[in-house]
Amino acid sequence: MKQQVSLIIEAHWVLPVVPSNKLLEHYGVVVDAETIVDIRPIAEVHSQYQANEVIKLNNQILMPGLINLHTHTAMSLMRGLADGLALQPWLHNHIWPAESKLVSPDFVYDGTVLAAAEMLSGGVTTCNDMYFFPASAAEASIKMGLRVNLGLVVIEFPTQYANDADSYIKTGLDVRDSYREQPLVSFSFAPHAPYTVSDKTFQRIATLSNQVNIGIHTHLHETKEELSQSNEAHGLRPLARLANLDLLGPNVTFAHCVHMNAVEMRLLAEHGCSIAHCPSSNLKLASGIAPISQYIQYNINVGLGTDGAASNNRLDIFTEMRLAALLAKAESGDATAVPAYTAIEMATINGAKALGLEDKIGSIEVGKRADLIAIRFSDIEMQPCFDPISHLVYVAGREHVSHTWVDGELRYHKPAESAAVYSGIEPRELRAIVRKWQSKVSEFT
Repeated sequence: MKQQVSLIIEAHWVLPVVPSNKLLEHYGVVVDAETIVDIRPIAEVHSQYQANEVIKLNNQILMPGLINLHTHTAMSLMRGLADGLALQPWLHNHIWPAESKLVSPDFVYDGTVLAAAEMLSGGVTTCNDMYFFPASAAEASIKMGLRVNLGLVVIEFPTQYANDADSYIKTGLDVRDSYREQPLVSFSFAPHAPYTVSDKTFQRIATLSNQVNIGIHTHLHETKEELSQSNEAHGLRPLARLANLDLLGPNVTFAHCVHMNAVEMRLLAEHGCSIAHCPSSNLKLASGIAPISQYIQYNINVGLGTDGAASNNRLDIFTEMRLAALLAKAESGDATAVPAYTAIEMATINGAKALGLEDKIGSIEVGKRADLIAIRFSDIEMQPCFDPISHLVYVAGREHVSHTWVDGELRYHKPAESAAVYSGIEPRELRAIVRKWQSKVSEFT
């Protein structure tokens, strides 16, 4: 008797990511509820299973959903604000003043909905967020069906969200208690950066992180100016300071890490820290080019992030994969550095490892959650194709994503030559969000 299941997806190719460097041809992935229950040749699937729905992807590749390891989702409403500036004047003169006037639960909810739609349509099924009013971000992510790790922001100065470090921490933990049973939501502490957080606060976060068993997500070594300021204020580079505060460990993700020396690379490797590499944002803000090929040589876990839409200006992991591979080759002088498959691992399983979710997402394996995407290879710009894995990094773009599933639910679908369909919202509602905030944000350009 055949086993009844929710869904069978038949694909020309299946890229499981784990095991490494394996591409399956004419395979089916069997899903029941939110879980992957089998992966086998299409010819065998229907002899074993009876599905409520069968989807045939005759000219597509099925792969794990992409993971955006560093972003500020609600800043999608600030896309393009004050372009063409370096990080510190951009933050101090434009972003922080705008946030002080505009950021509210409503702003964060709407901005997160807009960002979630963009990411789902680009094959991103999970994001590692860092922003104010995380309860609003949680509600928006749940509505859209996007998996999210919510960074509980901590900073020393007052905002509309909280008054001081203690109130940021308390408010964040209250949100965690409210949403901890939500299957699409997980949490980390998100102290903003070494230049905005005190030693005392970092020490408290390190202690609390161990007590409540959640990770830490912060900016680090993003600019040379940050290093100079740290040396002047503390007599130490930022990573050395955080090491002295016992803030390093396998549950820590550092965003950017553009400027690192060999001693610091070894320190990250020894403590099992992860890096969220954000090549587009680093280039746009002229922060520099991170030595990713060296990080990989040190066996540091490197994932990919977009940063916020205000400093990228896209939430597009396909672009980040391509840039990560190309910049690594140019920076190292080695054309073999960061091959296409490594870039795909950075966008999938490496991000899952950084979030402590590698047992649930990041690869197509039996027992894992069905966070899956399909990429269309039939478009003329995708032809000819000699190596599908290479094509995913160097040819494909987010416009080729045809399906996005999260927890086995179809959250985005772009039929050939038809309008895109989101499960959580109508396109007219997204346009209404943009109209609502456009003039308010434009005052700070």
